[in-house]
Amino acid sequence: MPADGQLEYKLLATNRTSTMEKEMKETAEAGYRFEKAISGPTAFGGAEALVIMSRPRDGDHKARYEYKLLATSKTSTMQKELQEAGDAGFEHRDETIFQKTFGTEVMIILERDRESKPKFWEYKLLATKKTSTMQKELLEAASAGYQFVGVSVGATFFGGSEVVTIMRRPRK
Repeated sequence: MPADGQLEYKLLATNRTSTMEKEMKETAEAGYRFEKAISGPTAFGGAEALVIMSRPRDGDHKARYEYKLLATSKTSTMQKELQEAGDAGFEHRDETIFQKTFGTEVMIILERDRESKPKFWEYKLLATKKTSTMQKELLEAASAGYQFVGVSVGATFFGGSEVVTIMRRPRK
């Protein structure tokens, strides 16, 4: 990564996850790489997903990275889509809870480096309302060889909060 002052940044903001994935792919084609995702209310946009991407100020702006954005409120759907991305060589980079008009979605950003040999992952998504249950599930996943990669807490459609943890291990 270049030293401070040698990067330029691009802020992407939208209230639709499908639009965010499209904008991320277009920005990556211009040589940008994902930095961070967050979501929440903004002054004029309402609930928005925000993504920061960067690239070197000078030099090659070749498209090196490609992105996949997963967003769903159903744990089973997210597990399936996350595993499909892992099978295609995409790696977890970040996640956030995205507030929608009717409920929330877990939004996960995955990245694949076009210039490196892909790594293939087996992902495990843990989701529960009780932290004591999450502790037990984390220990079980770790004993099966999974490593922690991300966690988010968000309100559920039916009220309360849910802890969503993402674990992964190299695919055998």
